[in-house]
Amino acid sequence: MRKIWLRAWIFIERENLHRLSLLILGLVFVSAIALSAVEPDLSVADGIWWSIVTLTTVGYGDIAPATLLGRTVATVNMLVGVGLLAILSATLASLLVNLRLKEDRGMGDYSFRNHIIICEWNGRTASIVKELRLAPQTELTPIVIIANLEHNPSRAERVYLIQGNVNDDTLTRANIKEAATVLILGDDRLEDVARDAKVILSTLTVESLNQAVYTVVELVDETHAITCRRAHANEIIVGSEITSMLMSQAALNHGISTVISQLLTAESDNQLYKVQVPKSKVGTSFLDAMVYMKERYNSTVVALQPGHQAEVLSNPPNDTLLGAEDYLIVIAKQHPQLQ
Repeated sequence: MRKIWLRAWIFIERENLHRLSLLILGLVFVSAIALSAVEPDLSVADGIWWSIVTLTTVGYGDIAPATLLGRTVATVNMLVGVGLLAILSATLASLLVNLRLKEDRGMGDYSFRNHIIICEWNGRTASIVKELRLAPQTELTPIVIIANLEHNPSRAERVYLIQGNVNDDTLTRANIKEAATVLILGDDRLEDVARDAKVILSTLTVESLNQAVYTVVELVDETHAITCRRAHANEIIVGSEITSMLMSQAALNHGISTVISQLLTAESDNQLYKVQVPKSKVGTSFLDAMVYMKERYNSTVVALQPGHQAEVLSNPPNDTLLGAEDYLIVIAKQHPQLQ
């Protein structure tokens, strides 16, 4: 909080807003004292009220100077006040426009918490942003994109650009210390080896600044996955490998690629969700949890994650015992609200 107030004061001082505000306050009090001095029926408090009303509105008419000197003070107050307020309004409008332009060009600094950072903009980033906005749990989550772009490529709400490569400076400006998730995408302008090398370097940079953040990286070549794991990436997605598996499964089991696509998009009726094992099912079997989730929430359990960071087990044995820190991967029409 102290840091926010300090930055606000530096901003006010840099734009000379403190001087302008002092001039307006000075005008209010000087006019009030002068008016009460030449108008015997008005107190200083009445003069302050009249001065504020005159400066900010057309005037209520409840207080009006009756003497020539009083009207002279009023005239000066109106002319000077209108000028000062016009300068203040123009300054604030200019600052807002400049701030918007600065954000659009990726020159801003952000202090979000539990936000998502996307490193690199390629042909898939727009779809990723769209899916994140469609998902209820991330529809309002701030998204910061770090990429070498002149302008923010996304028109979605709460999506911000930081111009530049992924390095300590740009990640700090994106507040990597308090981010929830970082998606590191490949640079489509590079050849496959160079592209994966850039992804690995970005992963190392992210992990050096915040080891607690959850990192998801995109690779072209499966052989580079080992290096990425050594860089402590939490999830690795190899695009060519996924495409190959989908193609082969579609050849063996016709229509299966459609089912997988429906489960992966937020626009579908049924999606995959990760939920913690219900308290009432801790210590029971995986089969018991399957039946409970289907009957209570119309959700189909397809996998188990024994611990938040553990490897996901698809279709584990029915007698697998569930712990309090375990998670279920379910197919459901909406995120199950466990009781």
